[in-house]
Amino acid sequence: MPASSDPAHLSDRQKSLAFFTLIIALVLEIVDVTIVNTALPSIQAEFGGSGAFAQWVVAGYVLPYALLLMLSGRLGDLFGSRTLFLIGVGGFTAASIGCGLAAGGTLLIVARVLQGAAGALMAPQVLAVIQQLYTPVERIGRLAWFGVIGGLSSIAGPILGGFLIAADIGGLGWRTVFLINGPIGLVALLAGWWLLPRSRGNAATRIDLLGTLGFGAALLALLFPLLQAEKGGLQGASLALLIAGVPLLFGAWLGLRRRAARGGAVLFPPHLIANRVFRVGILLLLLFSAANTGFLFLFAYALQRIAHFSPFETGLIHMPFSVGVMLGMGVIGRRLARRAEKWILVVGYGLLALCATASLAWIEVGGLPLGLLLPTLLAAGVGMGMSSGPATPLILARVDRADAGAASGIVKTVQQMGGVAGIALVGAAFFGLADSRSLVPSAAIILALLAAGAALAARLPARIYSA
Repeated sequence: MPASSDPAHLSDRQKSLAFFTLIIALVLEIVDVTIVNTALPSIQAEFGGSGAFAQWVVAGYVLPYALLLMLSGRLGDLFGSRTLFLIGVGGFTAASIGCGLAAGGTLLIVARVLQGAAGALMAPQVLAVIQQLYTPVERIGRLAWFGVIGGLSSIAGPILGGFLIAADIGGLGWRTVFLINGPIGLVALLAGWWLLPRSRGNAATRIDLLGTLGFGAALLALLFPLLQAEKGGLQGASLALLIAGVPLLFGAWLGLRRRAARGGAVLFPPHLIANRVFRVGILLLLLFSAANTGFLFLFAYALQRIAHFSPFETGLIHMPFSVGVMLGMGVIGRRLARRAEKWILVVGYGLLALCATASLAWIEVGGLPLGLLLPTLLAAGVGMGMSSGPATPLILARVDRADAGAASGIVKTVQQMGGVAGIALVGAAFFGLADSRSLVPSAAIILALLAAGAALAARLPARIYSA
């Protein structure tokens, strides 16, 4: 029979099994953001898609995920986190199968959008169930595992994608990167039904639909034209829509402040933005996520299309980057984050900027020995780990505990929106602005984003944790 409605009645073994179920869902959701990068050239070869099509295969997942993330957290409060988790896992599994069986490019993008929306329903419930299962002290160790596994999952995507495509199981090629989610998702769904504690929804929970629609419309207006830039450039209706995004975003912010002043439902309390460390921190996350996601998207694509490596070889080449991330996050970041504070971000951004652009330059120049690329990727991974691991604890260091949930929701949403922006900007520079398919404009954007992040991090207070 399904788990008890009271987590206190669960044995340690039952809690561990429930936690493992949440880990499965976490890996499914995170891996799917990056696993498709390695498969993009193969997908394009079958469907004959444009550069904009390639961008939408990636952004079609991340965009609805980002837009629905905060709303789905509130829906979990309203209807119960277990219920939303099961709906999310079921939808994610079905959409993954839809991706793997897609008969055309349009159907694939539609399935990716549904997959991202289902992932957004699933993700916030994972942390909510953790809160139900464990005491505050017990959560520290469990959330540390989530950080490590989440980081490894994001960098494992391109490697796993390369292996699956090379294996060509049943002659399915790139489709296996999606179809593998079917059996894994089914296991997570059954385990979630059986093992997760039942949770009652809170009927008093209020949903900020106006805020969701307002911010969603503004962000779509800002990002959609960039994702379409490869087709016709930024002109006419696309340019007008992009320009309209700024006043739409400002209007959504004013509306949120008015609703907060009246005591209405809001996506997040506006006073959070008055917190300087948090305000600067989310800008840092936006810049970092845009640069890092844009780099990983373009690097995996260019290795195959420009340097002519196979998907399997592309996956192998990503391994030094993965090792570097583990070193930067699990060793350097963990040991120095508290003492170095903002300077670990400054160094991490700088190292990633230098080595990511050098990696793209290696592809651009061509004919250089692989022995030059691999240590460069290792150093880029160290920079990525140093930038991402300590960032969230530092950004949330001065946030009041009462606002921790809302602040975490903003952090996750900004990270995803940065990812979409990175795909849009870097992809537009490569597919739309550089007819010769040169990597130079895209590399310049990545370098500028990370340089701006390093400069912004340097302006944080000298002492954050001890203040």
